[in-house]
Amino acid sequence: MSLFVAQHQHTAETCPAGDPQMGPMLAQHVSVAGAEQFGVNLHGEAVLDGAHTLVLIVDAPERENVERFMAPFAQVGTVEISPASRCEAVVARAAC
Repeated sequence: MSLFVAQHQHTAETCPAGDPQMGPMLAQHVSVAGAEQFGVNLHGEAVLDGAHTLVLIVDAPERENVERFMAPFAQVGTVEISPASRCEAVVARAAC
């Protein structure tokens, strides 16, 4: 499993949180059970208040799993997926 940080950003005009259908669907999607359907383990999620930005920490066997999981968010904004490492791994290899 590889660690990734996935970030989604949208505008205030395309914000799905207030949509009576899309908001609840995305909330269910961003759950441990929802992520598992894509082979993704969800470690943490947060929305940056007022910034229309969602940040997820996940691991998955391949980046493609994360891309498929994040696909619904690409419909209303941008998605960035970055490979990441745990702090202890960075210290062990003595480099970020």
